[in-house]
Parts: sequence; structure tokens; C-alpha cells
Amino acid sequence: MDLKGHFTTITHHRHEVMKNCFKVGLYKQGLMHDLSKYMPSEFLRGIKYYQGDKSPNDAERRNTGVSLAWLHHKGRNKHHFEYWIDYDITGAEKGKMTGLKMPVKYVVEMACDRIAASKTYMKEKYTDASALEYFLKGKSHYMMHPATMKMLENILTILKDEGEDKAFRYMRYLLRKDRRHARMMRRKACCCGCGCCCTCKE
Repeated sequence: MDLKGHFTTITHHRHEVMKNCFKVGLYKQGLMHDLSKYMPSEFLRGIKYYQGDKSPNDAERRNTGVSLAWLHHKGRNKHHFEYWIDYDITGAEKGKMTGLKMPVKYVVEMACDRIAASKTYMKEKYTDASALEYFLKGKSHYMMHPATMKMLENILTILKDEGEDKAFRYMRYLLRKDRRHARMMRRKACCCGCGCCCTCKE
């Protein structure tokens, strides 16, 4: 058990994610990122299974067969693709559990999270290739929507090949493109084209 070690690790990680999110303009998500880790159901287990160089959730799984901290965490944090797993009721996987397409802002936060986690746990061994290498190691068994997987892999590949500045620039581009698309869809749905049906219908 290591209260100080666990608190220091999750707080350092949170601050790293916050910095990354701020670089791409996700200020609210940066501030709110991983706050559930300070809740008793996650924090106390984190202290008990503290590792320092990897997530305590792995140690909890090895010891008990399930990580209750992780189950609590993934159900409250939309930047984890596991949050978006549900039954497919309309598509090719009808009736099966499948990964749903994540909103762009959460894919970007997931990338910011993975970069920060690699830095936090790998310390001086970290390189711009680390986050992609970790992603590729688990890619074959991720239950992730193909579009979400492609977007995340593209971000991490740019990080590996062209560095952080280019990767963060690409993430800002993805967010701008998504906002433009959302505005266009609102205008199309609006009865008069102003984009604000809540007022023009009154």
C-alpha cells in the first residue's frame, strides 16, 4: 500500500493530460479528466494495488480476478473506448456487443491520455513511438469502432513519425473539422436555415 505514491502518480498523470488537452482547446475535458480516480471506490484500491510503473488495475485483476476500480472508472469516463461498448441493434453485428463510434472530442482526449500515460509510467524510457507501440500491442483485441480506431492510430502514428507539435496540430484540425460539421448539420435541420430552431419555432 502506498498512499503518497498513488496520489502523486495519478495527479501527475492528470496534470499531463490537462496540459495536452489545453494544447488542443479541450479546456473543460482537461479540467475534468479522471476525477473519478479520487473517489473512494477507485482511490482506495489504487493505494492497495499501487505499482508505480503500471496501472494498479492490473494488480487488482491478478489478485481478485476483476478490477472493481476499473469497472467504476470506465463507466464514468467517456475518453475510454470501453465506455462506448454496447449491443449492436441495427448494424452488421446485430445482437452482439460492439464498439460504438466515439465523438471526436473524446477520441482526441483518449490520445492525450495515452500520450500522458506513456510518459508517466515509462519515464526516461519514453519516446514519441511509445504510445503507438502500446496501442498496436493491444489493437487486435480492442472492441473499438473501426473509425475510432483509425483516428486514434493516425494521431499516434503522426506523433511517432513527425513529433508532438504535428500530432497536436492534427488533433486541433480534427476538432475544428468536427465543429464545422456539427454547425452544418444544425443548419440543415433548422426550419429557416439560421441554425437555431429553438427560437425560430417559437
